[in-house]
Amino acid sequence: MASLTHSDDLVGAFADIARGAGDIALSYFRPGERTRAEIQHKVGGSPVTEADYLVDRFLKEHLAKLLPDAGWLSEESEDSPARLGKKRVVIVDPIDGTRGFAHGDPRWAIAMALVEDQRPVVGIVHAPALGETYLAVAGQGARLNDKPITVSSRTHMDKDARIAAPLPLAEQLRQAGLPFTLEPKIPSLAVRIAKVASGILDAGFATENANDWDIAAADLVLHEAGGRLASLEGLPLLYNRPETRHGLLTAAPERIHAEVNAAARRARSNRLG
Repeated sequence: MASLTHSDDLVGAFADIARGAGDIALSYFRPGERTRAEIQHKVGGSPVTEADYLVDRFLKEHLAKLLPDAGWLSEESEDSPARLGKKRVVIVDPIDGTRGFAHGDPRWAIAMALVEDQRPVVGIVHAPALGETYLAVAGQGARLNDKPITVSSRTHMDKDARIAAPLPLAEQLRQAGLPFTLEPKIPSLAVRIAKVASGILDAGFATENANDWDIAAADLVLHEAGGRLASLEGLPLLYNRPETRHGLLTAAPERIHAEVNAAARRARSNRLG
C-alpha cells in the first residue's frame, strides 16, 4: 500500500468509523453510573457488555467494506488463522476499558489499527466520553483532535514524573529505584499510552496481559509523537502473530525510554529473584 497521509480518504473514513462506533457506545454509557447495557463475564472474570458486541459488529461491517482485503482481529470476535496469511489486518478493541465503561468512568476508548507487515500504519484511539480522538499515520505524526502532539520533554525521571501503571507494578518500580508520581488508574490501556503520547504522562506501563487489540493503535500514536512502546528487551512490537499476548511493556518518550525500561527490568528481576 502506498504511504498514507492524514488527509487521505482512507484515513478520514477510518476516523469516521471510529466516531460512529463511539456514538453507539455512548448511547449505553452513563457517567458516574452503571451502564444501561447488559453486563456478562468471560471465562476468567473480565466483563463484557452488550455495547462491546454491538460496537464490534458495527466495526466489522464497516471496516470490511473499507478494507475488503484485510484480515480481522478483535477482542470480541472469534479469532481465525486466516488473518495470518494477510499482508494487512485490522486490529480493534470495540471498547478498551470495559470495566470502567460499565461503571461510569469516562476513560475508555474505541481502539483501531490498520497493520501492514506486522506494524501499524494507521492508529486511532477514540475516547468519546473524554472528547478525545488520537490519530496517527505512519511517518506523518500523531494528532489529538486534529492538533499535532508530542511526548513530554522530560530528560530524566524524578519524583515529579507522572506515570500510570497497575499498583503492584508501581510498587515494584519504586523498589527498583525509579522515582515518580503515580497517577490514578486509567481503565483503558490504549488511553494510558495515548496520554504518554500527548505529554500528559511521562511514562506508562502494561503488565503481562496486554493483547494486540489493546495496544496496536496506541503504539503508533506514541511512536509518531516521539515515544516508544517496547518490550523489556527494547524491541519494537510485532502484531498479527499467532500469539496475540505480549509481556511487560514500557511506554515513554524516546529520550528517557532506556531509563524507564531498565527500571522495569530491575523490577522484574527483583520479583522473580
